[in-house]
Amino acid sequence: MKLALLSDIHANIQAFDACLAHAQEHGAQQFALLGDLVGYGADPVAVVERAQQMAAEGALLVKGNHDQLAVTPPAQVQTVGDTTAAWTHAQLSADQLQFLGRLPLTLQLDAVMLVHATVNDPALWHYVYDERAARDSLDAATALPEVRYVFCGHVHHQTLYYRGASADLMKFLPTAGVAVPVPRHRRWLATIGSVGQPRDRNPQAMYALFDTEKLQLTFQRVSYDHHAAAVAIRQAALPAMFADRLELGR
Repeated sequence: MKLALLSDIHANIQAFDACLAHAQEHGAQQFALLGDLVGYGADPVAVVERAQQMAAEGALLVKGNHDQLAVTPPAQVQTVGDTTAAWTHAQLSADQLQFLGRLPLTLQLDAVMLVHATVNDPALWHYVYDERAARDSLDAATALPEVRYVFCGHVHHQTLYYRGASADLMKFLPTAGVAVPVPRHRRWLATIGSVGQPRDRNPQAMYALFDTEKLQLTFQRVSYDHHAAAVAIRQAALPAMFADRLELGR
């Protein structure tokens, strides 16, 4: 089975649709959405509608911090992430807000653990920026003996960590489109990047494909109309910085 892993869509329907089409063209049979469906972008309604349809068809979904912010916006704006929460909340229907609010923080699919941030304290939204954070998350997941893989988002970069012969974690920066062997005798954690707001100075959308039979993980980059997504943000009168980010990939 090929499992398509998509995270941090951030209300960017152009990027979302492009990644879904790319995954289907490359044989995806199951889909997992790893949180932050909304926030920053101009099309939360369209993205959540698509996610609801996918969930009804069997897709796996977990909650991200921006999904939670949309359900319960902060009374005062304190972070960049807070700036679009109230606007997003107002766009979504009661049913859509309930849908986001009911999403779980983690899901296990056989040997795979899905989470937006980290398996240890998932509601605290820790970032996996380095080997130490990756180790803590992987250790929490692999306390369950059947778990060999942790897939997460939140950091908007694509990185693969694995435990080698020692207890230390190794870090690997993948090349888009190149399948990486991920055998079960090791334990793995991947940050799969952001569909809707990449931050590595490349505006192409990010996602990953996990082949559960060949035990290969392929990180993907997908071109899409990021200019249209940026225009939509400006037309919605959202902070211009979010549109600028899409055009610059940062």
